[in-house]
Amino acid sequence: MRVTNASTYRNYTSSVNNVHANLNKSLNKISSGKAYESAAENPLAYYQGMEIDNQYLEALSKVTLLTDVKSRLEQQEDGAYHIQTLLSQAKNEVVLKGNTATTTDTALATLRDDVLQKEHSMVNDLNSQYQDFYVYGGNDVTTPPFSLSSDGMTLTFSHKFPGESQVTNFEMNLEPDPAKPGQYKFALKDPTQEDKLIQAMSEQGPMDLGYGDIRDRSTLLDTFTGGMNLLTGISSDAMISGKMSGNKITLDTIMQKLTDGPLGLTAQTVKGLNNYLEPVNSDGTQNPLSGNRDELNDVLTRLIGEMSASEHTTSTVYSDLGNKYKTLEDTETRLNKLCDSLKVQYKDTLGADPYESILEMYNNNYAYNAALQVGSQLMTSSLFDFIR
Repeated sequence: MRVTNASTYRNYTSSVNNVHANLNKSLNKISSGKAYESAAENPLAYYQGMEIDNQYLEALSKVTLLTDVKSRLEQQEDGAYHIQTLLSQAKNEVVLKGNTATTTDTALATLRDDVLQKEHSMVNDLNSQYQDFYVYGGNDVTTPPFSLSSDGMTLTFSHKFPGESQVTNFEMNLEPDPAKPGQYKFALKDPTQEDKLIQAMSEQGPMDLGYGDIRDRSTLLDTFTGGMNLLTGISSDAMISGKMSGNKITLDTIMQKLTDGPLGLTAQTVKGLNNYLEPVNSDGTQNPLSGNRDELNDVLTRLIGEMSASEHTTSTVYSDLGNKYKTLEDTETRLNKLCDSLKVQYKDTLGADPYESILEMYNNNYAYNAALQVGSQLMTSSLFDFIR
């Protein structure tokens, strides 16, 4: 009798476990939406579904990354637009106030302070951050890229190169231009840093965001914009193509472009007004340009024309950033459509029918409850169970 009961109990337990496993399987099918849990159930559909799932996860990761890159590009675009606006405002103020014979020295001093403030505002824009990195730092996102002396005559560009532990500081001073008497030009304090400066302005950040071909780096979107590239209007592509073609852009060209850029022109405006307003130079010598209104008018007239040209150059950089942003928006739209399409493919290939899965779950649950009731009747104790 005990042998018969033990065998029955074993068979019953095995059957109940199978029914319970089927119930768990149907519950998992409802929660996951997958028709198959292993390749053995349907090898072809299972591996097709895995391939679709990998494609979906890749597209989804690019969409997630696009959000950060778009925000960073938007920050760069806003900075370029604000710098262009500040330059335009400085030009209009010079036209309306500085280049007028009736403007008093007090008004000119106020104008100088206002233009100097705009110069510092430009540097603040170049030090803009998105989350925890500087958007105009190029490949160096951890170092504040720019600083400006209080008088606006010295610009320092700071950059940490890959593989180096120390930050390289490029100090550029506004000095008299030996080739153009009476004019000023930015000059690198240490000319031996030329190659380093060119290297910094050549840095790029191509990223695989669903645009271009990862196997061809040149087709990927460059998401980095260096502050020196913005100030000079020389793109990283131009720097690289110059080196590739043997026509490397020289330090003199970079300094001239910086001088003719938005920050250089505002610095020259401040310098010109200082020459008129200050009778003594910073080194203690007499200033021969002090009070020379004709000289001031000539300087401001020249700067007005150069500011108009610089506005166009800066707007080109701003437009390029806007085009990149639009490209990312189009890419994001395409990737979202791809994700929707892959969801449909996945459901058709590996997805479980929800109504069929629910019905299967109820059937398995009913069978499991029925098995438990049979067990309660089957496993009743008898006198023989207590005989040793």
